[in-house]
Parts: sequence; C-alpha cells; structure tokens
Amino acid sequence: MSNTYGTIFRITTFGESHGPAVGVTIDGCPAGLEITTDEIQAALDRRRPGQSDITTPRKEEDKVTILSGVFEGVTTGTPITLVVNNKDQHSHDYSHIQHAFRPSHADYTYTAKYGTRDYRGGGRSSARETVARVAAGAIAAKLLKEQGIAVNSYVSQVGSIKLRKHYSKLDFKKIDANKVRCPDGKVAARMIGLIEDARNNLDTIGGVVSCVIQGVPAGLGEPVFDKLHAELGKAMLSINAVKGFEYGSGFEGVKLRGSQHNDEFYTDEDGSIKTRTNHSGGIQGGISNGQDIYFNVAFKPVATILQPQTTINDAGEEITLQGKGRHDPCVLPRAVPIVDAMAALVLADFWLRKKVNKL
Repeated sequence: MSNTYGTIFRITTFGESHGPAVGVTIDGCPAGLEITTDEIQAALDRRRPGQSDITTPRKEEDKVTILSGVFEGVTTGTPITLVVNNKDQHSHDYSHIQHAFRPSHADYTYTAKYGTRDYRGGGRSSARETVARVAAGAIAAKLLKEQGIAVNSYVSQVGSIKLRKHYSKLDFKKIDANKVRCPDGKVAARMIGLIEDARNNLDTIGGVVSCVIQGVPAGLGEPVFDKLHAELGKAMLSINAVKGFEYGSGFEGVKLRGSQHNDEFYTDEDGSIKTRTNHSGGIQGGISNGQDIYFNVAFKPVATILQPQTTINDAGEEITLQGKGRHDPCVLPRAVPIVDAMAALVLADFWLRKKVNKL
C-alpha cells in the first residue's frame, strides 16, 4: 500500500492538509516501551510551522492525541494510533488553483492518476502529511534509544553555502541553537541570510540535510532487495521535495582508487571489529557493519513561489499563475525532524527484523 511503510514496525498515515486531521497507525511496536505524549510532542514541535521568520507563518500547535496502543505510559503491543487536528487552515488561499496545474507540483500527476485532486494545499501530496511520520518516528526513536542507537540530522547546505566540517567535529547539541538547524553558528548565519534574501525576493531556495546514526550494531539489513541503504534511500526519497540521496562517500567516492576507498578492518583493544576508515558509511553488502551510518538528503527549492509563472489549466489553456498564502521560503529547518523520523523508522524496523533472523 502506498500509504504504508515498514515490515514489522509498520506505519500507515492518513489525512489531508486541509482535512480535519492527519494521523498515523503504528503496527508491530513491541509491548513494554515507555512513551509519553510529551516525548511525541517534542518531536512535533520541531516540525511544526510558524517557528521562525524563515518558515511558513501558518500557526499550528500540532497537539498530538494518543487514541490507542498506549496504557499508563507503556505500549501494549496493539496498534498505536496518533492524531493531530488541523486548525489554522486558509483553504480560500487555494481557490485560484482549483483548475490550474502549478509548476513542479503534484497537481497534474495526481489528476492523471486519479482523475481528481484535493487542490486545498495539495491534499495528500502536501508536506502536512509528514506530521504523521514525525509522530511515529518519535516512538521509533525511543525504541532505538533503549538499544543505544542515536539519530541526529542537521542542515549542512543552503544553496551554495556549505558546512564543510566533518560530522565528527560537530556538537549535535547545537543543532537547535539557531533557526536554520545548522550546528555551526557562523555558517548558520550565512545560511539564514541567504534564505531571507530568497524570501524578500518572493523566491525559495533548497539545500541538504545530513544525518548521522550512531550506536548501530552490526547485522541490520537484508542482503538483496531490502538492503539497509536502499531502504534508507527509499524512506528519504519519499519525503516531499527530496531530489537526491547519497550515503557514505557518495558521489565523491568516484574520485578515489579502490586502494584509497577500501575500509580496512582491525580489532581494537576490547576485541571489537572496526574499520580504519568509513567510506562505506557504516553499511556493507546492504548490512550495517557497526560503524556510524551517515548520508545526505538533497531538497529542491520549495515549488510554490510568490512570483507570476506561466502554466496551463485542466482544460489545457495557457494561464499566468502566482502563488498565494503562507509558504516556507526554505524547507530545510523543518525537514530536519522529518529526516530524523524516517531514519528512526527504518532502523527500528530492521532492528526488529534482526531479532527474528537467528536464535
């Protein structure tokens, strides 16, 4: 099903941008996991709109309600359903696109597939759907935390401004220290200036979110079609506005010879098997090798711009269209918790799958 993701830790999201609510049902979460509404809410607060002047001014509290699957702060092993009501909707902002195909949006493709579409904010194609993923991801992250696995994502590039420090030199505690979520204050200031310039010129800009997953044991992943990096790629590419995914050395790795790129194994003082380098990004043969997993996710500029553009309507007639309403000039700050959530969902599912692979 296109609305369901996962094998054992499985989520199904529901709801539209301008419908009554969005939500998620999680099936396969083990019983006995302590989780509170506040822990889920903390993740949603990082994603919600209206956080700063470089995000959409839409005001949504995104208050989560747990409808099932948790009793007295502990998961019961039954399906968990989480719901977030939509409140600050301005559906009239979209009346002008009822019959228009916005450039680089899903208007035409949804119409081609279904013969109809919800033009109010894009319906299911809206990034509003990711509220559900972040809520589910908070539970997956708590499950991973119990196993010593940590997921940290941050903005590493906006436009041409790039954070060039290796992730090992960064303090992940500083990710939320500024509104762009780049853990380097000086680079963050330049990024913010570029986003503000795009906004002031009624335009948008894209960039890159980097993710580091630490504490992953060796052995997570499947050897053929469900390779760990393939599932991470699928999860990231399912996020709105994502145009690219690379892990480990990625495209830069093509510049190296095999003698430079190979990660040599050694045994450290406590008998653990490690690699001297980590060009593999913590994954070999589609299975985690115990080293840090790291990857980059490229986000395009937000497609809705407040400038006139030429397009067509559903009658095939050429029209001039100009964006209205409240939109992000750059999706990156709010995309960070979404990348966190999807990474946690992938790892939680594979952690549970490994438990049934062998005695």
